[in-house]
Amino acid sequence: MRKAIDEYVKAIDCKKDDYDSYYKVAFLLYDLGQKEESKTMVTNLLKNQPSNTNAAILLGEILCEKENYKEAINVYTLALKYNQNDYELYYSMGIAYTRLNDFQNAKICYEKAAQINHEAFFAKYNLGQIALIYRDIDTAEKYFTECIYSEELEAMAYFELSKIYMLKGEKDKAITFVNKAIEIDITYKKKADGEPILIPIKAYIVLPKEEEKREKKKISKKIKNNIEYLDKTYHVVENLNLRELGKQTDLRKKQIENEKMREE
Repeated sequence: MRKAIDEYVKAIDCKKDDYDSYYKVAFLLYDLGQKEESKTMVTNLLKNQPSNTNAAILLGEILCEKENYKEAINVYTLALKYNQNDYELYYSMGIAYTRLNDFQNAKICYEKAAQINHEAFFAKYNLGQIALIYRDIDTAEKYFTECIYSEELEAMAYFELSKIYMLKGEKDKAITFVNKAIEIDITYKKKADGEPILIPIKAYIVLPKEEEKREKKKISKKIKNNIEYLDKTYHVVENLNLRELGKQTDLRKKQIENEKMREE
C-alpha cells in the first residue's frame, strides 16, 4: 500500500491538479488508519474541488467516526449541490441523522437514496427499521419484504418480518419467517432465543436439519453499525412501550377495583 501511495504522490508532483491521485492517497491513508492525515487531505481537496463526491463521502465518514455528525451533514449537504442524484451521499447523510436520533430527517434521506436506486436495499432496510420504531407496522412489512430479495439482508429481513407478524398476531407466519431466517443463517437461532417478542413461539423455533452452505456476502462496517444502532433504538422504544402498557393495565385494574367498591 505504501508503494501505491508513493506512485500517486509522484503523479501529484508532476501534475498539481491531479485530484484523482490526491483523493486516492487520502483514501489509502484512511485505510492505513492515518485518519487525521486523510482528513487534512480531503479537506484541502474539497477547497479546490468542492464537486468531488468521493472526497465528501470520505470526509463525512471520518467526521462520523469522531461523532461530529452535524459537521458531516454540512459536508454532505454541500456536496449534494454539485451532485443531486448521488445515492451514497443521501445514504451517508441518513446515517448521520440516525446517530443524532433525528429519524424524520434520516427517513427523508433513506427515501431519497431508495428513489435514486430502486435496488438500494440497505436504505429500504433502514426505512423498515425506522417504521418499526414508530410502530408503522404495514410500512415496515413493505420494506422488509422487499429486502428479502437482497442476498446480504435476506436472513435479517425474514427475522424482522417474524417480529412484525407477532405484532400483528399472525403467529403461524411469524414461526415460518423466523425459521426461514435460521435456515439461511444459523446465528439467528440465538437471536431468536433472546428476542422478547418471540417468546410465545419459542417452542416452534427449530434448527434446520441440514444447514445450507452459502457464501454470505459481507456487509460493510459502516452499514452494519447503522443497522445495529437502529435495532437497539427499536428495543429501547419497545421496552418503553411495554412499560407504559403495564402502567395503563395497572391503572385500569385499580379503576375496576374502585368501581366495584363503590357498587358495594
